[in-house]
Amino acid sequence: MTDAAVLGARGPSNQLLVELRDIEKAYGGVAVLKRANFSLGPGEIHGLVGENGAGKSTLMKILAGEVPRDTGQILWSGQTARIHTRKDAAQLGINMIHQELNLAPHLTVAENLFLGHEPRRRGMLDRAREAADARTSLEGLGFDLNPLTAVRKLSPAQRQLVEIARAVARATRLVIMDEPTSSLSAKEVDELFSVIRQLQARGTTVIFVTHRLEELAQVADRVTVLRDGETVHEGPMPREDFSGLIKAMVGRDLKDFFPPRTTQAAEPGKAAALQARNLGRGTDFADVNFSMEHGEIVGLAGLVGAGRTELAEAIFGAAPADRGQIFIDGKEVTIRSASDAIHHGLAFLTEDRKRTGLALNLSIAQNVTLAHLSAIVRQGRLDLGREDQVARGFLDRLRIRATSVNQKVGRLSGGNQQKVVIAKWLFREASILLFDEPTRGVDVGTKAEIYRLMRNLADQGSAILMISSELPEILGMTDRVLVMRNRRLVKELVTAQTTQEEIIRYATLG
Repeated sequence: MTDAAVLGARGPSNQLLVELRDIEKAYGGVAVLKRANFSLGPGEIHGLVGENGAGKSTLMKILAGEVPRDTGQILWSGQTARIHTRKDAAQLGINMIHQELNLAPHLTVAENLFLGHEPRRRGMLDRAREAADARTSLEGLGFDLNPLTAVRKLSPAQRQLVEIARAVARATRLVIMDEPTSSLSAKEVDELFSVIRQLQARGTTVIFVTHRLEELAQVADRVTVLRDGETVHEGPMPREDFSGLIKAMVGRDLKDFFPPRTTQAAEPGKAAALQARNLGRGTDFADVNFSMEHGEIVGLAGLVGAGRTELAEAIFGAAPADRGQIFIDGKEVTIRSASDAIHHGLAFLTEDRKRTGLALNLSIAQNVTLAHLSAIVRQGRLDLGREDQVARGFLDRLRIRATSVNQKVGRLSGGNQQKVVIAKWLFREASILLFDEPTRGVDVGTKAEIYRLMRNLADQGSAILMISSELPEILGMTDRVLVMRNRRLVKELVTAQTTQEEIIRYATLG
């Protein structure tokens, strides 16, 4: 490898691999980075944290040559580096795993792994060797993936593993991981940490961008905090007490991170808000029985592939069940489509908000009212003034950071996008809410806001089913926990009487 992007010397630096000095970046006059600084040494695992919109991804994209900086300096091994393109970064051995995956869905896993670097034999693509090399790479990382499967057929978690495998195969000096665990189960996170330690052992440096401080504490040597585009903290990564780190991230203390449970006992004789009896769909899940009361938050735990999302999709009619019964407030209902579910007062915050929860090219106002257009129709026409008023109300209520209600949702940070999805269902006044990974990819401040909102909804009588791969979240937010394994519901636990270890045991051993 040649350091072709490195220019004149700036003095020797044997301790640091990368230095970003006084980096600034603005879009349309809005500053995203304000004299941000960042440094890391060779072979180091370095965490980068901050709230949504703090500038983390932008700073890393500048280092990866994907976004030009306005001002500031990049040093590589003590020398000034011109990194203006991905090619410049690649020549230095830098590769980035994006939060928004950059895979070709119509190609196979193997084809994605070697895209642009395909093995050849006598001038022709050698697909057999490509598949064999891909299988070797995946097995070496501990990823259970078929290299001949088309990426479009993979789950979000499996696609994330493909992105990780591709970056690891290409990087020689530095791997930037932007929210790499956002779609992964606890078991897959452990596998990723093993990969990161392997990279460190062979001298590769890793930048780990995440909102999950508990995970970062397991692997990171040091951590840098960005807030509002500025570097506000750099130091060793704490292992247990994150209060100082959280305060640096949000600029305030976050007391009572999980709001206290206030759920009252169900009224005697009152029908359950939602009940499933012997519910099943093909081989996706079978014989599921459970119920939820009004005012209750029920957690749904299990490994990726256990059938959790498939169950929620069936209840909501996105992929209907083919056997069993669903009861709402004691009455059996037929749900064959999402329209049926919405009619019966159900809402579904999907796992992949960008693909199935939002219309990214529409405005905030249009997304908020999308599930309840009849409420803003006047004399056969949409009342745009009413739409604007409704959206501004949710902008204030949920503290959505945006330039206006007319801003395209696709230009919002992940946490603010999630708030728009929640606003859509609040406007619909749904009483039974299915939340699939509601805090995935959002910062700690936004998490706390979503938790308080969920508890308020439950206090007002909503029934909430929360699917989550974060067990602290399950234990902190729910009243009961349902555990799925191998596409069956294997255990119901009272949250106050269980532990993470017990949940994992049922999720893995039954």
